[in-house]
Amino acid sequence: MTRSIYLIGCPLKHSISPDFQQAALDYCGLDIRYEPREVEEQLLPLMVEELRAPQTLGANVTVPYKEKVVHLVDRLDDLARAVGAVNTIVNEDGSLTGYNTDVDGFLAALGRAGFEPRGKVVVILGAGGAARAVGFALLVEHAALLMVANRTRARAERLVDDLGRYAREAGIVTQVVAVPWEEDWLKGAVRRCQLVVNCTTLGLRHTPDEGKSPLTDDMLSGDVMVCDLVYNPRETPLLKVARRIGARTIDGLAMLVYQGAAAFKLWTGEKPPLEIMFQAAEKALTEKGGLSL
Repeated sequence: MTRSIYLIGCPLKHSISPDFQQAALDYCGLDIRYEPREVEEQLLPLMVEELRAPQTLGANVTVPYKEKVVHLVDRLDDLARAVGAVNTIVNEDGSLTGYNTDVDGFLAALGRAGFEPRGKVVVILGAGGAARAVGFALLVEHAALLMVANRTRARAERLVDDLGRYAREAGIVTQVVAVPWEEDWLKGAVRRCQLVVNCTTLGLRHTPDEGKSPLTDDMLSGDVMVCDLVYNPRETPLLKVARRIGARTIDGLAMLVYQGAAAFKLWTGEKPPLEIMFQAAEKALTEKGGLSL
């Protein structure tokens, strides 16, 4: 019997997760289909209930539902509970467990780029599920200062409160603050940091934010590392700005594949074929016009 894994989010037109996950499943000889399910928010609880079916192994969860599904699963693993966001659901005999593989995926992407977070000042743009994972990852790696900026200030402050509470409880001395989403404030924050991470959808293909960058040339300096979690297009408007002024960059593809590989292992118990996944992801971006050279 063919089993299923779903990708849950809205919109999903930009996503290449089905391309590299299906390539990995086929390479491993597994009779499993990875299928996108674009779901409106009011139907999200029904979609999660569908994951309990015997032939369903689970799902990936993407924007804008990583925080919303936290209350729809039966249990959370320790990391997902600490982060407050779920990007992977595993079905075990009708019981759903939520995991967060974004944390490890982000740290693997930083490692691949040779960036060490310890003692660094970081600006996080956004305050959703991806930003929660990034903030948590940087806490456990002992960054010196995290500055969170979000277009809705109250949401940034909630994330700062949650990260600060975790840091205090864990004995981590990282300072966490919110900064306003206004040019002068952002420019000041970015000029102090060694790493900027865009966790918003600004620049994402096939969305109203396509073609937009959260930062402009005069807000960046050449000695900062700029990481954009948006992976389609491969070279986002933000990364174009960063490269124009000589900054080092990390695109979103590595984190996407690494978090997907961790999820693959949770669903299947198999070692993820990373090389196959990266090759399929690169091919999908090229074919869909998302690769800009």
